[in-house]
Amino acid sequence: MAVTPVAVVSAGVKSILDIRLTLERLETLGVPVVVNGSDDFPSFYSRTSGLPAPRRLDGPAALARMMWSAWTDLGLSCGISIANPIPVEHEIPAAEIATFIDEALADLDAKGITGQDVTPFLLKRVVEGSGGRSLVANLALVRNNAATAAQVAVEYAILRRVGLR
Repeated sequence: MAVTPVAVVSAGVKSILDIRLTLERLETLGVPVVVNGSDDFPSFYSRTSGLPAPRRLDGPAALARMMWSAWTDLGLSCGISIANPIPVEHEIPAAEIATFIDEALADLDAKGITGQDVTPFLLKRVVEGSGGRSLVANLALVRNNAATAAQVAVEYAILRRVGLR
């Protein structure tokens, strides 16, 4: 993302990662991070991670204008990370999901699982621990991110056609 002008829409940083460190790394690489419609940085299943949004913009048109300004007006060649909070009705509170993740990580260590088996194991254990709620949330955030990305793409295409006014 540091050298490719692409916008990535996600529900924030995955809950199993160090969110603060990830944001610092993106900043170090010169990748702008913006949150869509929130002053709080989301953490995948939760609408907030406890960290403030590096930047807040509201809606697809504003996000597309930022992309246009960065890539066209300023000539930047970096990507832009758009954090898009999960819809409130599908959110799993941060403290609750952290419990499921901590249990899954402890089980992972106890079983000595490594390499490519880590992520599938963790996802399965979090789904089991949450009674399937994390799977429902995951599907909802994928749909939400895809819809937001499509709306941003439409707004950006309009800007490419008519320019920023």
